[in-house]
Amino acid sequence: MGLEELLALPATVNVTTAGRAFGIGRDKAYELIRSGRFPVRTLPLGGTIRVPTTELWKILGVDVPG
Repeated sequence: MGLEELLALPATVNVTTAGRAFGIGRDKAYELIRSGRFPVRTLPLGGTIRVPTTELWKILGVDVPG
């Protein structure tokens, strides 16, 4: 995932998108979440899991303009 795509993400993303940002697949991302080793905080919302985009940016070292 390139910088432009990262900066265009909404406030939260699904696990698949977060995994893509880290260069890992969906199954590995869920495995890391289940084991408590996913590199950023996740938000369980009903039957889904969301990942805060600002936390992705921070751990990936993305400087957000503004």
